[in-house]
Amino acid sequence: MTDTRPHVKVAVVQAAPVLFDREATVAKTCRLTAEAAAEGAQVILFPEAFIPAYPRGFSFGAVVGSRRPEGRRLWERYWANAVDVPGPATEALGEAARAANATLCAGVIERDTQFSRGTLYCTLLYFGPDGRLLGKHRKLKPTASERLIWGEGDGSTLTVLDTPLGAIGGLICWENYMPLARMALYAKGVEIYLAPTADSRDSWQATLRHIACEGRCFVLGCNQFVTKSMVPADLPGIEELVDQPEILCRGGSAIVSPMGDVLAGPLYDEEGMLLADLDLGEIVRARFDFDVAGHYARPDVFRLTVNEQPAPPVTRSE
Repeated sequence: MTDTRPHVKVAVVQAAPVLFDREATVAKTCRLTAEAAAEGAQVILFPEAFIPAYPRGFSFGAVVGSRRPEGRRLWERYWANAVDVPGPATEALGEAARAANATLCAGVIERDTQFSRGTLYCTLLYFGPDGRLLGKHRKLKPTASERLIWGEGDGSTLTVLDTPLGAIGGLICWENYMPLARMALYAKGVEIYLAPTADSRDSWQATLRHIACEGRCFVLGCNQFVTKSMVPADLPGIEELVDQPEILCRGGSAIVSPMGDVLAGPLYDEEGMLLADLDLGEIVRARFDFDVAGHYARPDVFRLTVNEQPAPPVTRSE
């Protein structure tokens, strides 16, 4: 009996949110999900921080030693448009996944609902074809000024989902430069590796191709295309964007094979959708001579210990 791996059609959606507007961006996400499903997509990926925005170019009024009132007001608006998990936004996204009969993966700014409600996380949500929220990943290490506006996730959301379409997981933006974080996913057998990002540099393409070759997995890179004219004019601190270029983020979404070949993209300077048919048998063939968490691991020399326990700030005794 021959054990053949399935083919999976995937879609990477390069688009702009309706910036700082959760409800409008959720509606746009649902519409684009339906469009991807109409093209036959079974896995659909949206960019990092898609709902409600990646606040590129804003300082939030903070310098070392002081914070300005307009920065606090911008933070309040960002917080007000963030996503409760679970909540009405996730219910709408789950319904879009169910209607599309697809696995929907979307970057959101998640509002803490368990403890203080004063912290935001950069999060990747996973919805199954039945509409259920299957899991999430909170960004472990926000980069540079992102640390001002987002908290740090813990090891409990290093998520890889075992689905009929293969093992699906990923890391967000520059987490993908963390070798140990990548190894944690490789050890979970990730096959369709998601890399939503805000990085539109040419060098990011090398990162996507390296991960594909290293993990012998398909890599879906997804970024936004955003222009300055899309930013609401009434945002506190909007004057900070005066010297920014009209194209704030040019995209660069791409789909890469387990041997590092680019299957679609990179897409620059426009909104659009990339589609590819993934032959999961290619993963098996690629790991014949390199399996980073298997025969290439050398556990007698190297060991990685991953703490996947939740790290709440408060624990309550029974």
